[in-house]
Amino acid sequence: MAKLTEQDIINWSGDDYMNADHLEFFKERLLNMQQELLSNASATASHLQEQEATPDPADRATLEEEYALELRTRDRERKLLQKIQSTLRLIEDGSYGYCEDTGEPIGLKRLLARPTASLSVEAQERRERMKRQYAD
Repeated sequence: MAKLTEQDIINWSGDDYMNADHLEFFKERLLNMQQELLSNASATASHLQEQEATPDPADRATLEEEYALELRTRDRERKLLQKIQSTLRLIEDGSYGYCEDTGEPIGLKRLLARPTASLSVEAQERRERMKRQYAD
């Protein structure tokens, strides 16, 4: 069978949720995301090593702010990379696509929007409400 496309996922209406084709589609998407993040990290490392010190304090401050922003971005990406790797393990063990709180299907459209989602929309909203209650 031909590889599924995003449109195939959006239009899917069968009973075979998270079949082998679905798993292969999401695995490929996650591996592509992972590769992009690793490439970004390499580019950042090279970029930071190339920069020369500048004697002008204003230029130096601007460079330092750019570095700080870039490093914060890479830190977020590092966390996402960990999430991608744990999600790939879920695909391997057969539990991908199911809510970690309820065991219910997360849904193909939600996974298409956020392939690393581990909660159904309802479970995510419930957790966010609980956080707000305890934060107030």
